[in-house]
Amino acid sequence: MNYQKQGTDFLKSTGTDFKVEYLKNDVYFDGDKETRDIYRITLRRKGEQFSFKFGQSIANSDYGNNTPTAYDVLTCLTKYDPNDFANFCSDYGYVIDSRKAEKLYEGVCREFKGVDRLFSDVIEQLQEIN
Repeated sequence: MNYQKQGTDFLKSTGTDFKVEYLKNDVYFDGDKETRDIYRITLRRKGEQFSFKFGQSIANSDYGNNTPTAYDVLTCLTKYDPNDFANFCSDYGYVIDSRKAEKLYEGVCREFKGVDRLFSDVIEQLQEIN
């Protein structure tokens, strides 16, 4: 299967514009010991826009010279509603009284809100990209 084609086909069939902007090479996730390329991704569709930061894999980071593809980004998006915090913690093995888990949950919720705003009518098609 051509994975890259899944991403480009999704963008084309849904009329989605995909913009990638290199920001910097730095630590991205809490606890990162190595740096990675960080990008600003902007998705536009049907008059809506969703922008977010994306941390490229460490193996593919090369100071902006190895831009993430649509497939790289679309596979990483939150495509399912995280529901409530207790279920989120249970599903992903986080401790419910953890501030770190709460912060992560809030970020996942924000991401899903943006994804749902752009792709609610094609969310099942997006979920198939893997």
